[in-house]
Amino acid sequence: MDIDDWLGSIGLEQYAQTFRDNAIDFSVLPDLMDQDLEKLGVLLGHRRKLLRAIAGFEAIEKNAPAVAVAATAAPHAMDSARRRQLTIMFCDLVGSTPLSTRLDPEDMREIVGAYHRCCADLIAGAAGFVARYMGDGILAYFGYPQAHEYDAERAVRAGLALVEAVPKLKTAAGVPLQVRVGIATGLVVVGDLVGEGDAQEQGVVGETPNLAARLQALAEPGTVSVR
Repeated sequence: MDIDDWLGSIGLEQYAQTFRDNAIDFSVLPDLMDQDLEKLGVLLGHRRKLLRAIAGFEAIEKNAPAVAVAATAAPHAMDSARRRQLTIMFCDLVGSTPLSTRLDPEDMREIVGAYHRCCADLIAGAAGFVARYMGDGILAYFGYPQAHEYDAERAVRAGLALVEAVPKLKTAAGVPLQVRVGIATGLVVVGDLVGEGDAQEQGVVGETPNLAARLQALAEPGTVSVR
């Protein structure tokens, strides 16, 4: 994935040419600050969105060893789509929008980064795979790229650990953070659906991802909703 693709993945592809004109690539992305983005002509709302996404990018980099272990266990090429049983987790940070309007963007960036690191550690510790960071949301798979015994139970234990650990994070928020988690298990189709390289390992289709997302949206703060 290049910087253009990354911007497109967060819905800000209109700034791709600006980033290219100013020689901004992944090596300098973590160094960008709010004032830098303002000088580039990035709108206020888009600046906040970019800073949150950059925090997620940094979390991926810091947790690369844990994620890499799961990624290398997957085949690098798929000749065809595969059906398999999968447990999918959606985790979302509660109240992130009010926080982002109240706090300095740099503080918000550190909060999201700490939250992402906590989630990545607990998910990897339960043999899960962080498939995607989506701003303040996290998508994780249990049972892919490598299946384990009791993947669904591992996912639930990881979800319960998250709702317990995240409020204990010491951040600039000034109040305990909370998450809501949705977990669903079922048949999905895994295949080359969204691109090349690592993206091939992250594409799943079926009712299970939709169900997990709905369960997360309906869950009360600090709870895990499972089906």
